[in-house]
Amino acid sequence: MSRQGSRDTAPEVAVRRLLHAAGLRYRVNMPVPGIPRRTIDIAFTKAKIAIFMDGCFWHGCPQHATQPKANAEWWRAKLDKNMARDRETTEHLQAEGWTVLRYWEHELPIMVAEEVRSTALGQSRKT
Repeated sequence: MSRQGSRDTAPEVAVRRLLHAAGLRYRVNMPVPGIPRRTIDIAFTKAKIAIFMDGCFWHGCPQHATQPKANAEWWRAKLDKNMARDRETTEHLQAEGWTVLRYWEHELPIMVAEEVRSTALGQSRKT
């Protein structure tokens, strides 16, 4: 597991490139305010928008998640804990006034970037 990349994944980088090309500026791997050892993949700090690009295996995608056969009980507990941590992070950020957008790694970067762009532009007009 230590070799598993947790940041700058291909889906994240693809979405970031599209957002940057659209003229949007953001922070990358920003610490979650008030929760140590957690980061927001892409953050628009002024608009308080947090984007997470979740891996299908690690975060329990309903379409693509697989269940390891070896040491299945340990893996089930590990993956359930990941999903609970995701929910806790989302709830914490929302309570702090953030808009939280979560996407699966299999979603098309162009679609993700467009939705993020519309949300970011909508938020910036309100403030």
